[in-house]
Formats: sequence, structure tokens, C-alpha cells
Amino acid sequence: MDRRLLWFLALLLPVLLWSAIGPHDRLTWWLEAAPVLIGVPLIVAVQKRFPLTSLLLVLVWLHAVILIVGAHYTYALVPAGEWARDWFGWSRNNYDKLGHFAQGFVPAVLTREILLRTSPLRDRGDGRPSRWLGFLTVSVCLGFSAFYELIEWWAALLSAEAAESFLGTQGYVWDTQSDMAWALGGAILALLLLSRRHDRQLARLPAAPG
Repeated sequence: MDRRLLWFLALLLPVLLWSAIGPHDRLTWWLEAAPVLIGVPLIVAVQKRFPLTSLLLVLVWLHAVILIVGAHYTYALVPAGEWARDWFGWSRNNYDKLGHFAQGFVPAVLTREILLRTSPLRDRGDGRPSRWLGFLTVSVCLGFSAFYELIEWWAALLSAEAAESFLGTQGYVWDTQSDMAWALGGAILALLLLSRRHDRQLARLPAAPG
């Protein structure tokens, strides 16, 4: 196994184990941790055929930690968010906004990596990526964010008891819209800040099988 992936797992699994022990709400834990429980095995399964860049592995690790910390406490009760609320005088715990920002920031690099390695968008004929790459990457991230909001809605309909813990609206009427706005901002910022570094790392990877 790739040494980078071994470090990824060695640093993530203890945090996941801690998160799973005595969470605030067990059903909410499963709902919030589900992307990690699904995504990490997928990364391991495809690592020989489709190894990820180091940049993407670091970002996925950070996103996974954000998710499983939120899963342990529920997003509305994460201590760091409580401290920030008191420090800045906010009316709510905004840890969930960090999660939704990451929901755009990290998938933007993941989407970009997949498109550049497996689609015609990698080259428009002059050695540079297609001009559509950024637009499609942001669109995928925004679509995923909207779909996640639908999942939250469906989960709330199925379990009224866990609805508030999973949704984490904390009485904010525009919570759904602001969640998607944070994801959109995260996706755009990731492309602006990381595209050149990402390109350099992609150039060092073997071509993905067609």
C-alpha cells in the first residue's frame, strides 16, 4: 500500500474510533459519519488503479475529521463552535458552516482531479485544460451540496427525533440556503487557491486507465 495512504489511515482511524465512542446521538453519528465510512474504503479500494494526489489526500483527511468531530458532538454542540460563538458574539454555533465550506472546498479538488485524469477536459488542444473545467467543477460541488440538503430533509422526515441534531438549523430560517452558499464559496476558493499546485502534483502521477 502507498506510504501516503498508510499515513492517511494511521492519522484518521484513531479520530474515527474516538468519534464512535459515546456520541451525543447514535443515529446522528451514523448519518454524519456516513460519507467517511463510505469514502475511505473507496479510496483504499482504488488506490492501486487510481492513486490520489497528496494534496487531495490531505484535504480529504481534513474534511473527514471535520465530519466525524461533528458526528460525535452533533454540529450544533461542537465545543470549538461554542467557543467561537461566545468569542465573536454569534447567535448560534457555526461549526456546521465550516462543514459546508469544506463540502465545497474539498470536493472541488476531487472533482477537478477526476475530470482532469479521465475526461477530454484535460486538454483543449493547446496543452491546457478546457475552459469548462472550472464551471463544471463548481456545478458538481453545488449540485452535491443541494443533494446533501435533500438527504437531510429526507432523514428529518424519517426520524423527527433526530431531525434537529442532524439538520443543525438552530432556528435559522435560511440555514439550507446559507449551507449551499458556503459550499459554493468553498469550491470557488479552492479553484482559485489550489489549481496551480494541483496541476503540478497531477503532472507527477501516472495517467489513469482510460
